[in-house]
Amino acid sequence: MRAIFHPLAERELLEAIAFYNLESHGLGSLFLEEVERAPTFIADHPEAAVAVRGKIRRKLIRKFPYGVLYSVMPAGIRVLAIMTQKRRPFYWRERI
Repeated sequence: MRAIFHPLAERELLEAIAFYNLESHGLGSLFLEEVERAPTFIADHPEAAVAVRGKIRRKLIRKFPYGVLYSVMPAGIRVLAIMTQKRRPFYWRERI
């Protein structure tokens, strides 16, 4: 099952990688690795993550204060946001 990123989710991912690379060399790559594990987990266990609104779920990222907001569609996993846990919780609603 492939992951289809909303353009703003992709931008959030790139911004987070850049932020972590500024914090420590290579940390952005570690963050990316953790985010890339999420679709595999979601494909194997689509309903294991916490439902946050309707069919939208949040898979927490290990080792980082981020979550992947997604829904499972027939065409694949639709990633709506790569959100920091410190941000407003429902800023992504207009992406549905």
